[in-house]
Amino acid sequence: MAENLVIVESPAKAKTIEKFLGTNFKVLSSYGHIRDLVSKDLGVDVNNNFEPKYEITTDKKKLVTDLKAAVKSSKMVWLASDEDREGEAISWHLAEVLKLNDKNSKRICFHEITKTAILAAIESPRGINKDLVDAQQARRILDRLVGFELSPILWKKVKPSLSAGRVQSVVVRIIVDREREIINFKSESSYKVSAIFSVPTANGTIYNLKAELSKRLKTKEEALALLEKCKSVSFPVSDIEIKPAKKSPAAPFTTSTLQQEASRKMGFSVAKTMQVAQSLYESGHITYMRTDSVNLSDLAIATAKQEIEKNFGKEYSKVRKFATSSKGAQEAHEAIRPTYMSNASVSNNFDEQRLYELIWKRTLASQMSDAILEKTTVNISISNVSDSYFVARGEVIKFEGFLKVYIESTDDENDESSDAVIPPIKKGDILQKQTISAIQRYSQHPPRYSEASLVRTLEELGIGRPSTYAPTISTVQKRGYVLKEERPGEQRGYIHIILDKEKISESAKTEVFGAEKNKLFPTDIGMVVNDFLVKHFAEILDFNFTANVEKDFDEIATGQVDWTKMLGKFYKSFHQIVEQTSEHSEKNSGERILGIDPKTGHEISVRIGRFGPMIQVKNLTNADEKPQYGSIPKGILIETMTLESALKVLDISNEGKVLGIDPNTGKEISIRNGRFGPFAQLGSNNDAEKPQYASLAKGQTVDSVTLAQAIELFKLPRAIGEYEDKKVTVGVGRFGPYISHNSVFTPLKKTDDPYTVTLDRAIELIEEKKIKDIEKTIKVFDEDKNIKVVLDRWKNPTVYYKKKYHKIPKGKKPEELTLAECMEIAGVDTTKKKATKAKK
Repeated sequence: MAENLVIVESPAKAKTIEKFLGTNFKVLSSYGHIRDLVSKDLGVDVNNNFEPKYEITTDKKKLVTDLKAAVKSSKMVWLASDEDREGEAISWHLAEVLKLNDKNSKRICFHEITKTAILAAIESPRGINKDLVDAQQARRILDRLVGFELSPILWKKVKPSLSAGRVQSVVVRIIVDREREIINFKSESSYKVSAIFSVPTANGTIYNLKAELSKRLKTKEEALALLEKCKSVSFPVSDIEIKPAKKSPAAPFTTSTLQQEASRKMGFSVAKTMQVAQSLYESGHITYMRTDSVNLSDLAIATAKQEIEKNFGKEYSKVRKFATSSKGAQEAHEAIRPTYMSNASVSNNFDEQRLYELIWKRTLASQMSDAILEKTTVNISISNVSDSYFVARGEVIKFEGFLKVYIESTDDENDESSDAVIPPIKKGDILQKQTISAIQRYSQHPPRYSEASLVRTLEELGIGRPSTYAPTISTVQKRGYVLKEERPGEQRGYIHIILDKEKISESAKTEVFGAEKNKLFPTDIGMVVNDFLVKHFAEILDFNFTANVEKDFDEIATGQVDWTKMLGKFYKSFHQIVEQTSEHSEKNSGERILGIDPKTGHEISVRIGRFGPMIQVKNLTNADEKPQYGSIPKGILIETMTLESALKVLDISNEGKVLGIDPNTGKEISIRNGRFGPFAQLGSNNDAEKPQYASLAKGQTVDSVTLAQAIELFKLPRAIGEYEDKKVTVGVGRFGPYISHNSVFTPLKKTDDPYTVTLDRAIELIEEKKIKDIEKTIKVFDEDKNIKVVLDRWKNPTVYYKKKYHKIPKGKKPEELTLAECMEIAGVDTTKKKATKAKK
């Protein structure tokens, strides 16, 4: 064993660091935290200054034994976990468990994994910063107190197996509040008037100039009146304004801005962004990826300047120093940047390359010149209309500057900014109209949050920190409080009026509105839980309170506040409210009575049931009759249900919506609502033969599906031939179209149509899946074919058993696992079979 032992928190980081140190250094990984608050009870002695009770986690016991042996064989231990609070806490736990002291251990920090940074850190070690550790402990303990005391109340008053959290519940509130804004929004229509004018030039070229009326018109009558006036009037240019303008580059990436931009440009979730960034950091390609800072080191600025001047010229370079302005910024390290600015790419996987390129471009652009623009605004009068005029806007780039490398994306889905070029034109010119149109437009509700825009809101409110955004957003989705999904939108009619060659024509058209892609929607249970917590724990879910708690953590980290006093102040009032709520609050299942069914006189209500949102039908005249129930279709919130919509759902669930007769069988085809969503039914429940069922295709709804489309659904599953003496069929299941062969299901690609896919194409996909299965298989066991060690979809080694993946404890090598160990990891009780045999 080497004289020096370096302990980091990640094996990938260990592998990179080991390359920079000599044979006198051995680098090992702790695989994150080696201990945590005990899991069996609260884990905090609230009567003894909130003394935490820690335990070494089960999956780390062997690792700790190995680390202790390594420490024993070393003269000096270097604790090299990350330099933020979480990293400091990891080092402190290691020091406590491994019984390290100032004589045999040193703490080193670096914000990039390069040889220079590592050697510099070893030259200037320090002790463990207990203030940072206390800040991390305070956060961990406070979150445990809130979760441990709130969750049982939710089990008792709302529904079993629910959870609450100090930050996660506030995140759910933000999403619920936005959804209610959308529910209560009343859309108003107006008319947007646009014109196309022809502009002749000296050389005979004719330019088309598009302009928009300076105001929206409220009614169709106003729009028709204006177009009538425009039939025989002139359109002189009344004013031209040309303004020089400039655009400056955005600051280098912080954690939150990287998450936002990766989401907008590449569709990454915040969790995926952090996973890929972590890999880039541990491979030594970028600086530390959890940071609030936009600062760049002098070395980074100098190397960026070199790179810009070499590739683009001196005129593109402009040295900039950015100041951090985010609320509650705390971290001392740099912005996220490449460790070597000369590397425009890295030879990693596709996602890592894309994210690295984004970081490289953003960093480089931050040190480049402004883009110089020329913005032109042209006002075009309507000769007999005094209060309105047309406006044409254009933009010309005179000097690209940083735009040569990078253009920042925006969350504005309705951005109609134009970079049109204005043709040669002067004040007083009379323009010739080509067409003028008035299109009915509707005001739009506030946008739902994407993961990126939610991160920005959390940062603006001061809720959470760079290390918490991704896990918090992932948690609220795992808990079932929030869904991230696509929704197809609805059809809406609008009026289009056009003036063309002195003739006005009007037409009714349709458009799809409200389509959503990768947006966050609250679920019914998320809204019910939120309402219960807001009612009884308003302070905990208050945005300012949550932000102020983050400030308290910041002050603990700088030694200004004692962490136990901070917790004591919070817990005293919090615990009292918990006890009062547990004793005196009523149960809340989100029940709403919608009204009385006019046909039967039964009471119709909606609530959250054991299997999800449901409609309840109760006979008020016969108390002995059990209520009847119906499932609420996916995507419809309890809060938006009306008596009419509930009765319609019940009719479709019970009676079905009859589409027509299948010409092949002569049987009735209907659409029904079921527990897992709408489905098509071929045949009646009264027929001698059992009806056939088929799930609706993606994008089809109860209201939109036609008889022809429903007939197509029953063509699946279809047999397309044989391969290797086994039947090959194509079908559609809960997770989409698939090929079935030899009891193995292979998903079809998005480009494959299940109704037309050929046997040759199916064989190609079957063989492709076989190769992938071989590549991801690490180990199989002849004694039991049902269990094996494989890579999951994220390339992580796991134990696969009975269609479930089981995480392998850290410290165990996947290829060395025995069958018994795999059984234990999969939770298989091998003693049961033996006991049964003995009994017999």
